[in-house]
Amino acid sequence: MPKVCKSQLIKVVKTGQVISFPTDTVPALGVLPESASLIFSLKKRSPDKPLILMGASPEDLWQYVKGTTQELDVWQQTAQRYWPGSLTLVLPASPLVPAIINPTNSGTIGIRIPNHKTAQEILAKTGCLATTSSNLSGHPPLETMGEIAATFINVYTLDDSNLTSEEKYASGTPSTIAKWTEKGWIILRQGNVFIKEE
Repeated sequence: MPKVCKSQLIKVVKTGQVISFPTDTVPALGVLPESASLIFSLKKRSPDKPLILMGASPEDLWQYVKGTTQELDVWQQTAQRYWPGSLTLVLPASPLVPAIINPTNSGTIGIRIPNHKTAQEILAKTGCLATTSSNLSGHPPLETMGEIAATFINVYTLDDSNLTSEEKYASGTPSTIAKWTEKGWIILRQGNVFIKEE
């Protein structure tokens, strides 16, 4: 598929198709949450590797999680400290999360706000998207829109010719993943963000 402008990319994803766009970590594949199965097929991804929900603001994301008042307070404090940024929080999922995003454990959902202006602009118009890194499962993340367009020929990618070099070339390091448990945070994957395990 050709590279397209931001407004065209937003139109495409709203029809239920998969798109790719840059973020602050590695470029993402994104799709409407209810169409998440398309990404699993596209990447040849095992169902025990869930997708995450990426949003433009905390308010967009909190509806997808459920917890006690005290838990929400802790989660929001953590989010306020590290978002937007390369930290994914894995929290108990609310009924709004389609089970297909996390087929083998639909009780949890990973959520994140990327520290990337263009990604935030796209997500503000599309609503939260089910996302993952733009690569075939088991292969290293692809780092440019050109590589993604060549690998995923049926995926619309963002025309990044007008982006700054900083926005085009992100860190290349996937986000830190922190999961909430009864004892506090545990780190499932260490990236550039370091938070204290309880």
